[in-house]
Amino acid sequence: MSQVISHSPGRSALQGVREAIPLLGGYIPVALSFGLVASQAGFSTLEATAISALIYAGASQFLFVGMIAAGAPLWLVVAMTLLINVRHVVYGPNLAALLPRSRHWPWLMHGLTDQVFALALTRLPQLHDAKRFSWFMGASLLAWGAWVVGTAVGATAGEAFTARWPLLGEIMPFALPALFLTMVAPRFTDKRWAVAMGLTIMAALCLTLAGWGNVAIPLTAACGALCFYLVKFEKRRGEQ
Repeated sequence: MSQVISHSPGRSALQGVREAIPLLGGYIPVALSFGLVASQAGFSTLEATAISALIYAGASQFLFVGMIAAGAPLWLVVAMTLLINVRHVVYGPNLAALLPRSRHWPWLMHGLTDQVFALALTRLPQLHDAKRFSWFMGASLLAWGAWVVGTAVGATAGEAFTARWPLLGEIMPFALPALFLTMVAPRFTDKRWAVAMGLTIMAALCLTLAGWGNVAIPLTAACGALCFYLVKFEKRRGEQ
């Protein structure tokens, strides 16, 4: 009986929710910032919230809003959004080996983000196979819900917050870079990750300095992913 209870979907989902709570420290400030940016760009609270609920792509949402506000053609907006999210082509196969088959994946894939991927890649190997799907569902739904609610609050009350506390207006634009930095920094302890991310950073700087800032993110993301899969280091004797 205890074995059945420990593997119940509800308990596993709650475990995923609990373990994903630390992600909210990054999600909520960035979601508030996006809601504020979207409202300043002329989007209504409903429109900003719908973007977060349906697109749910972090950096791509900021780019989407900025390009729409600047009057960029729709095909270019869609193309750039897809290019930035091409990194999910790397995420999916890495998690697929850790997750069981399920007919629910077509809609649950929507919950895969950079932070959820990093957490899942660390925690899933430590869980029993029967717990993994429910755990992922709980973790991803918490992150998605916090992102949507944070966007709605930012779009509704962001102007009031920054008017009352002007320093917030200076800090919030750095929320997204800080979130990614805290996620990737621990990976520099691994040689393969360090080389891939170092190359990505250098390529991004070179493209930006060359005046190609608009395509720096998708091109360097693809470059970093390619480097990660091509570069391999032989393990020393005695290493596991």
